[in-house]
Amino acid sequence: MSIFWFITTLLLLHSCTPGVGMDHGIVNGKKSIPHSRPYMVYIYDKQTHKTCGGFLIREDFVMTAAHCKQDNLMVYLGVDDTEDLPKGIPVLAIPHPDFANMKGYDDIMLLKLNKSATLNKNVKTIGLPKKGEAIPSNCMAMGWGWQEYTHMSPSSVLKEANLTLIQNCATPHTICTEGGTGPAQGDSGGPLICGNVPHGIVSYNIVNKSTGVYITMYTKISHYYQWIHDTMRGSL
Repeated sequence: MSIFWFITTLLLLHSCTPGVGMDHGIVNGKKSIPHSRPYMVYIYDKQTHKTCGGFLIREDFVMTAAHCKQDNLMVYLGVDDTEDLPKGIPVLAIPHPDFANMKGYDDIMLLKLNKSATLNKNVKTIGLPKKGEAIPSNCMAMGWGWQEYTHMSPSSVLKEANLTLIQNCATPHTICTEGGTGPAQGDSGGPLICGNVPHGIVSYNIVNKSTGVYITMYTKISHYYQWIHDTMRGSL
């Protein structure tokens, strides 16, 4: 089946999840050990109440999806349960300049924290893949998104699931997984961790209406290595 056919049926996750303390989790995921993913970041817009995930890649930078951009974003570090949030940090959103929502490409954004994070046992950075590094096929996604693809189900804690990459829908910009387990609405911007390294950013779901199989597309981080480097260097 052509990737172009799939894209015509994509369900973009740009709407994220409404509200703090609403419905959070990974479809068929398990509860993460509290604070075992200290690089995970909860992203919330105080005006629209939309949320996304992200991950801390430097004391002053969070990586997430470009479609998560809102005008009043705050990031929350060291979060396990979204019903008990620490003080939020305002950010400057820097989406990739070529991002176009309905094309599904260049869905990557950096958030510059207005105050550098204080690193501790619950708040840590995670390193990005090296240029040319091979991507292991066994991966993990995590986030505070819906636990069902089609409707909300309550859980405010971070959840995660093991996933396997598939090759028949990958592009130079993206990598993908498929099946009834994985990210759903509200998990946008979270990392796809493969071999303890974030190789992807949760971007959108595609569904084959005849089979009901969901494919999740992730922005391939290594494709944007130069933009990431230049953007972060320019902020110094």
